[in-house]
Amino acid sequence: MRTFFIVWLGQTVSIIGSGMTSFAFTIWVWELTGQATALTLFGFFSQVPQILIAPLAGVIVDRWSRKYLIMLGDTLSGLLTITVLVLCLTHYLHLWHLYVVVTVMGTFEQFQKLAYSASMSLMVSKKQYSRISSMSFLANYGSIIIAPALAGSLYIMIGLVGILIIDIISFAIAVSTVLWVRIPQPSMTEVNSQSHTNIQQDLSFGLRYIAARPSLIAMLVSISLFWFAYDIGNSLYSPMILARSGNDASLLGSLASAAGIGGIAGALLVSSWGGFKRQIHGMLLGMVGTGLIKTLFGVGMIPLIWISTQFCSSLTYPLLGSSSDTIWLSKVRPNLQGRVFAMRSVITLLTSATAYLLAGPLADYVFEPAMMPGGSLAPLLGRIFGTGKGAGMALLYVISALGLLLVGLSGYAFRTLRDVEMILPDHDASAGSSDGGV
Repeated sequence: MRTFFIVWLGQTVSIIGSGMTSFAFTIWVWELTGQATALTLFGFFSQVPQILIAPLAGVIVDRWSRKYLIMLGDTLSGLLTITVLVLCLTHYLHLWHLYVVVTVMGTFEQFQKLAYSASMSLMVSKKQYSRISSMSFLANYGSIIIAPALAGSLYIMIGLVGILIIDIISFAIAVSTVLWVRIPQPSMTEVNSQSHTNIQQDLSFGLRYIAARPSLIAMLVSISLFWFAYDIGNSLYSPMILARSGNDASLLGSLASAAGIGGIAGALLVSSWGGFKRQIHGMLLGMVGTGLIKTLFGVGMIPLIWISTQFCSSLTYPLLGSSSDTIWLSKVRPNLQGRVFAMRSVITLLTSATAYLLAGPLADYVFEPAMMPGGSLAPLLGRIFGTGKGAGMALLYVISALGLLLVGLSGYAFRTLRDVEMILPDHDASAGSSDGGV
């Protein structure tokens, strides 16, 4: 756990710095455009390159030093942040520059994320999988508390330039912590020591591996549908709150802090408890709980409801995510995780990117006009969601939340998913079997 903790600490600092920059960008872009589409395109442009590069990244993660790939991802992200800083200092920063930067940054982040996730099972014993996964959620939600609060208070004093400098320092800290520790590598096998003439087989290995195991297919379909519905709502979250609160950045920061506190509470609970004996229950019940609470968030129209439901919603994520991660880490051998997790990432990112691409135009050109006074849906749904700016986004947000609820409940209807832990043996119970093939 010592090595994992050191790496985790450095990554946490980096996540906080990036979160501050992301929050500052959100305010900057909304004030510039006032459109949900402009904000949702950030998610789309950051995910498309990850989709394209993920198969190759998976092969590289299984072949090369994962330590140096983690450092490379953080270093290049830091250099791109420096580029934005220079553009800002020269008063030449435009919206399209940010789209280009997040596109390039997304490419390198994919290497870093895959190398980090594939290294976790080598740094700790299997019984710690659920706990280290919950610690990753702890880092993410800790940043959600700290980053918006810092960015919101510092933005007025030091501006975007100052926040970018803090982000650059955080990248330097992340690289330094990885530099001084030893991250284990998987032992070379016939599968991952193939000659480069078989690179095409390596690129498709993750897909063939999952396709040969119906329970992993069911896991992937379920989590992809969940993230599709989730990201439709998540991409509308900030513009919806800003629209319904009169551009109140402090309220947006308070909601982020409530989410962070809820996420930390959930992560600490899972870390101490370890989750359900059957992790699939944590995943599916987490989906159901998230859907129910987000539905209440969407129909709420006052800060008290938003803050309380945001806290409760984030409470469920560590259970959902750590349960899903534990199943994948337990069922896939460490020397194959780079390629298999890369293909999992491709599918989930593809559905997420589609959600981000659809959400903005649907909100701006369909649901928002329909929920304006005199709009086509205002007479029917106006009493629930209100009318005017933000009401249409709230309606679409609730539709996506009901989708989350449906995905979680339907998971119990399919045995291949419901009994995944009994159907598939753990990787250490099948050592020497045909797990390396398809």
